[in-house]
Amino acid sequence: MKNKRKWAAPAVAALAVVGTAVAVMPGSDGSRSAAGDPPASASKPVVAADAGNPEDPASWKLPIEAYLPTKAEARLISVSRDEAIKHCMAKAGFPDWKPAPDLPAVGGETLTDWRYGIHDLAQAKANGYHPDPTSQADYDAALDADESMDADQDTLRGCASQTDEAGVSVQQSPLVDQITGSSYQLSTETAAVKNVFAQWSACMKDKGYTYSKPLDASEHFSAGVDGISAAEKQTAVADVECRDQYHVEKTWFEAEAAIQEKAVARRLEDLNYQKAAIKSAVAKARATSQEAAR
Repeated sequence: MKNKRKWAAPAVAALAVVGTAVAVMPGSDGSRSAAGDPPASASKPVVAADAGNPEDPASWKLPIEAYLPTKAEARLISVSRDEAIKHCMAKAGFPDWKPAPDLPAVGGETLTDWRYGIHDLAQAKANGYHPDPTSQADYDAALDADESMDADQDTLRGCASQTDEAGVSVQQSPLVDQITGSSYQLSTETAAVKNVFAQWSACMKDKGYTYSKPLDASEHFSAGVDGISAAEKQTAVADVECRDQYHVEKTWFEAEAAIQEKAVARRLEDLNYQKAAIKSAVAKARATSQEAAR
C-alpha cells in the first residue's frame, strides 16, 4: 500500500525542485565526477536576494538553488528519462507500462515556501497549518494513479539502469543535501534567529499560546486527524500575525542565506561541477527528446 502524505510539513531539507524528483550529483561524495570537463573559471557564489515580492517567502531564493536544476530543466530531464524507460519497457514486452505521474506541489511551491513555516494569513484562516485541500487531493490522486509498480520490477530496474547509464538521468547531490540541511539547522542557532524566536514566543503568549519556536505550533497539529479544527485555524492565524509583526521569516532566511554563502564559497569548485552535470543532463535530455520526436 502506498504511504500517502496527509500532512504537508515545512520543507526543511528539501532539495528536489517542487513537482519533480530530479536533482543532480557530481560524485558520490559531492565532489568531481566524469560529468564533464571542469568549468573554465570559478564563478562567485550567488548572493542571496529576494527574487520577487519581499513579503512573500515563496519568491525568495537561497544560494544553493544556483546548483539545482530549474523547474523547466528538471521537468525536461524527468520527461526524457520516462520516455527512454518506456521505450525500453516496450522492447522488453511491456508496451503498456506507464511512468509514475508527476506529484503536484502540495504545501510549499518553492524551496523557501513553507521552509520557515506558514506565512499567508488567508491560508491560515482557511486551512490552519494544512495545505489547500484541492492541492492535497490532487497529490493523493497522483499517488493512486501510479501504475509503475504493476510491471515486472526486475525488467523495470534494468531499463532504468540502462537509461541512467546513458546519461539521461542524474542523481541527487550529497553535497547540496548537506549544505541545505546544515544551513537550516545552523541558522536556528544564530543570535538573530534566537532573538526573533523569543519575540515571536512572547507575542504568542500574549495571545494565549505557549510555544518556544515557530515550528512548534505547526508540529502540534501535524498528527491531527482528517479535518481542520477551529483551534488549529485560530492558532495558525495568531502564528502568522506574530511572524508578520517581527519579520520572522525574513530574519531566518537572511541568517540561513549568509551561512549558505560561506558554505558555497568553501566548496565552489565542486559545486561548479554540479552545475556542469546539470548542463550535461539537460543537453542529453533535450537531444533524446528531439530524437524521439522525429
